[in-house]
Amino acid sequence: MPGAPNTAGQPQPGRPAAKGGRKSPGVFARLAELYADMERAYAETAHATGLTCADCEDNCCRTHFQHHTHVEWAYLWKGMLALSESRRAEYLRRAHDVVAQCEAARAAGVVPRVMCPVNDDGLCGLYAHRLMICRMHGTRNVLLRPDGQRQVFRGCHRFCGLTDGQPDEAVPTLDRTPFYRRLAELEMEHCAKGAGKGSAPRVSPRVSLTLAEMLVYGPPKP
Repeated sequence: MPGAPNTAGQPQPGRPAAKGGRKSPGVFARLAELYADMERAYAETAHATGLTCADCEDNCCRTHFQHHTHVEWAYLWKGMLALSESRRAEYLRRAHDVVAQCEAARAAGVVPRVMCPVNDDGLCGLYAHRLMICRMHGTRNVLLRPDGQRQVFRGCHRFCGLTDGQPDEAVPTLDRTPFYRRLAELEMEHCAKGAGKGSAPRVSPRVSLTLAEMLVYGPPKP
C-alpha cells in the first residue's frame, strides 16, 4: 500500500439519519469510510498480482500528484492540526521547500520529482489523512467519466512488470468510478455547508494543488 504509516459494512453517502434521532455521520466521517473502502479495493487488486511497495526503488511519494477537492484538503489539515506544534512546523517548512523545488523544475521544463513533505524516512506522517491518489496509485485502474469516456491507468512500473504478457482482460483492475462518485458527493456537500445557512449555494473554484501547496496555503477557506 502506498505511503505506509509511521505509527504502530460500509454506510453510503447521503443516507438518512439513523433511527432514534441520531444524526447521520458528518462529511469527514463518511470521507474516512470512503477511504477505508478504497484501501480494501486497492488491497484486493494488489494482492491478486502480488504487488507490494517493499524495497521499491521508484518511490511514488516523489510523484507530482495534483489533488482536486476542498473536502480532502480540509481533511488533510484536520490531520495537520492534530500534530504537535513542532512537527506541524517541520512539515510546513518542508512544504515550502518542496513548492520552491517544483516551481524551479517546471520553469526548467522538467516534471518535478520531489519527496512529499510529510514523508518521514519512507513513512507517511499523515497516513490516516492522506489523499485519495495516495491510496489508489499503483494498481491498474479504470474510470468511467461523466462524458462516457473510459480512462485506463496502466499502473506503476512494478505492477506492469508483474502483469506483463497477461491478456488485457486477465489483468486485475480496480474500478475507481464508484469511489470518485462518492467523493464528488462529499465535495458538493462540504462546499454547500461552507456557504452557511440562508446563503445561496456557492460554486467553489476548482482545486488543482499538490499536497505541499495545500499545506503552504493553509486550510481551505470556508
